[in-house]
Amino acid sequence: MHYLDHAATSPLRPAARAAWLEAADAVGNPSSLHGDGRRRRAIVEEARERIAAALGADPAEVILLSGGTEADNLGVKGLWWGRGGGRIVTTAVEHHAVLDPARWLAQTADATVHESPVSPNGSVDVDAFRTALPGAALASAMWVNNEVGAIQPIAELAAAAKEAGVPMHCDAVQAVGHLEVDFHESGLTTMAVSAHKLGGPVGVGALIARRDAPLSPLLHGGGQERKVRSGTVDAAGAAAFASALEEAVRTRQGEAARIAALAARLADGIRAAIPDAVVRGARDGYAPHIVHAVVPGASSEAMLMLMDASGVAVSSGSACTAGVVERSHVLQAMGHSAEESRSAVRFSLGWSSTDADVDAALAALPDAVSRARAAGQ
Repeated sequence: MHYLDHAATSPLRPAARAAWLEAADAVGNPSSLHGDGRRRRAIVEEARERIAAALGADPAEVILLSGGTEADNLGVKGLWWGRGGGRIVTTAVEHHAVLDPARWLAQTADATVHESPVSPNGSVDVDAFRTALPGAALASAMWVNNEVGAIQPIAELAAAAKEAGVPMHCDAVQAVGHLEVDFHESGLTTMAVSAHKLGGPVGVGALIARRDAPLSPLLHGGGQERKVRSGTVDAAGAAAFASALEEAVRTRQGEAARIAALAARLADGIRAAIPDAVVRGARDGYAPHIVHAVVPGASSEAMLMLMDASGVAVSSGSACTAGVVERSHVLQAMGHSAEESRSAVRFSLGWSSTDADVDAALAALPDAVSRARAAGQ
């Protein structure tokens, strides 16, 4: 199988697997005071320090939790409740882990939500974002869009939020490992990170939160993780997360160039094979690991199944519910029609990607598109 779906989840790195196995052999609850508990706590705190160092943060700013979705929910709901409610400023192309909590607060509480528009390339309208900030409870924008790979001007957006006195959250799940991410330099208040997007295990991640971030907890219980994320901390998961993150950051420069070269070859090959496809990625303004194509007349679901039957794993990038690909809100916000928003395929690369993966994708795509178009007639 040729795996080109790293943006959904990346294969576990050997270093992360080894770290998990070693830490999993330890016994004890990290909150316990006996020797076993203290040794388990030492694993957690060492991992926290390593994660902080890799992300340009202080260890006290690393809140360990279950992954990107929980981190986004804590960043949005936690800041909103901590600020006493009000307006939420975000973008129309955010991950559902940001948009859905914001819209839920609008439906169930007294929140109002401003979703700033984006350009046809997926870049947020900075002026519209800035204009909506005064008096807002919080702002949120993702660093790299998970569907099309558009890179947002996070430093500029965070500076505007700071000037307006508004705390800002960022979903950095797709950025870490491919772009330089420095929490302190970014000017953000909170930032979501997930281990399994960079070769760590599923079920662990972090919210990086400034010490003065006005967070209200989603979970109540033992008061772990600065009293904003109760629950026994996954020591083995934290150790594996730290190992995957360190390796991703240490090799990022060389890997970004390698992956970008693969992505450029893939994008050029798609354009040559499917001339009417709208292909994004592999150039300035987009992350190096995502190539996205809108293919008129071919349903996402059909293309994905046909590619899979040819031994190539890809995605539409948009949400799937019970195995059915939903219409992409990102593509609609970028100006695509409802039909086009159901006709996309996302190729995403990572640490294990090879030339053979690109070759297999380019070999399988033309027939998959032809058959998907024929099935839709």
